[in-house]
Amino acid sequence: MQRLSTLPEIEAAVWRELTQATRDKQHPWRCPALATTDGEIGDARTVVLREIDVEERRMRIYTDERAGKVTQLRKHPLGTLVMWSPELGWQLRWRVRLDVQASGLAVSSRWAQIRLSPAAQDYLSPVPPGAELPPLPGQAPAGQTMAREFFAVMEAELLSLDWLELHRDGHRRARFDGDGGRWLQP
Repeated sequence: MQRLSTLPEIEAAVWRELTQATRDKQHPWRCPALATTDGEIGDARTVVLREIDVEERRMRIYTDERAGKVTQLRKHPLGTLVMWSPELGWQLRWRVRLDVQASGLAVSSRWAQIRLSPAAQDYLSPVPPGAELPPLPGQAPAGQTMAREFFAVMEAELLSLDWLELHRDGHRRARFDGDGGRWLQP
């Protein structure tokens, strides 16, 4: 990609790349790190970017509603998503407000899209994420249904985006938020 020169060009390119990341499993932004807090200590993990809504400035991530991150964000709904693209030399830090939906049409319609895929198994376990397993875990019960079980949709509303470009001709940095875009010292 040609090096972009204006803030509107950069912001538009970021959203194009993010949209591509939801379609291309090899895109470096497909699996960002999400940092949340329990109020005392930060906690980060990799998540999978599933949907982008450019107009609403939102991202959607699927999760197990019993996951620790869900408990954390229900108490402290702010977080940060971090992405890196070696090809572009771009780092993104998204400050976001997070919300989890475990029921309703938005969740049911997304479950219908993945329920027959291998990914559905991630949300059907009788054991919550992070729980200790016995030394020799048993098989899933025979006849396990394809109910939605613990599938939830996490929505991340963009509060601000910190864009950093590392480039041999000079590093650049900008912030995009509700007040628009502006250049920052890298």
